[in-house]
Amino acid sequence: AVEEGEGLIDVYFGCGCFWHVQHEFVEYERALLGRDGADLSSRAGYAGGKALDKNRVCYHNMRSVADYGKLGHTEVVGLQVPAGRVGDFADKYFDLFVKYENVPGFGTLLERNDPGDRGGEYRSVIAIPGGARGPLFSRIEEANAGRFKLVAGAGNEPDTFMKNTVYVMDTKAFPFHTAEIYHQFHNDFK
Repeated sequence: AVEEGEGLIDVYFGCGCFWHVQHEFVEYERALLGRDGADLSSRAGYAGGKALDKNRVCYHNMRSVADYGKLGHTEVVGLQVPAGRVGDFADKYFDLFVKYENVPGFGTLLERNDPGDRGGEYRSVIAIPGGARGPLFSRIEEANAGRFKLVAGAGNEPDTFMKNTVYVMDTKAFPFHTAEIYHQFHNDFK
């Protein structure tokens, strides 16, 4: 298997709604790592907030119990990848952004594919062990190729829409929280 001896690490990626991102990473796990079925690790979830509610993070709900947005989290997809493949998955992540040309006041922008979703719950993030100070950050920078401003995440950040910014989080300081079962595997809104 591709993963043998390479050491699996936890990472997560977010840029708008997690359903599209999860679909893309499931397909990439299949293509790049030969995973299928129960071996697929991409899960929709929440991360990047500074707080939990009784050790919980949940989707918006009528009682506002552990609401991920109110707790400062964003929608992300968490997965386990071989450490040596972090750059490949970062390449895939940056390719998820759509190019918008002739944006009044901005010119050309790369932006998430669902610009209708707004707010900190949809901000663009990447998380790796150690974040922007970790040993894998150079692979994120290389994959980014200067397209976005990479900023060390401190938690509870605002939306990145129209800012060409991606927050780089530390997976230890800002761990991934798997979303509810009903949010998993929506096959890209289809």
